[in-house]
Amino acid sequence: MVKDQCIAEVDIVVEDKRWLAVDLQAIADRAVASVLARFQFDGEDVEVAILACGDPRIIELNADFREKPTSTNVLSWPAAELSSQVAGGLPDCPTADPMGVVELGDIAISYDTCASEAAAAGKAMQDHVMHLMIHGTLHLLGFDHVRDQDATLMEALEVEILEKMGIDDPYYTR
Repeated sequence: MVKDQCIAEVDIVVEDKRWLAVDLQAIADRAVASVLARFQFDGEDVEVAILACGDPRIIELNADFREKPTSTNVLSWPAAELSSQVAGGLPDCPTADPMGVVELGDIAISYDTCASEAAAAGKAMQDHVMHLMIHGTLHLLGFDHVRDQDATLMEALEVEILEKMGIDDPYYTR
């Protein structure tokens, strides 16, 4: 499925103005493009929607959709079920609508939790957010971490993509 270039449209709704200082648009654009490039996704036009919020909103979303009324860093809602039925297997490829658009889905990210995690790990906020945007985009493509083999595959992809960007392995602790 290789074509000249994939065009990704990343639309961000900023509910928490603190995200403006992080340049989430640039991070999200690069993360989505890097994930799509990793899979040589040619696609048609790709759309991803992101909600940049804080903990109060992410707690509400986590409670509504996962029945977990707690904060979390990122949530994803894939537009299509692409997950592999085989543990550690590759998900199905997303398909375009009749207009040639691939709607991958939606991501919500919490400033409070991201900032807290980055500070606790001694990481740059931008690097941590890049990791989470890659993580969320992989979820939209059908990757998951519920089964051990799936988690191993997903983490390896995150590390590989981040390494190409010059960002350290987020799972390596010193």
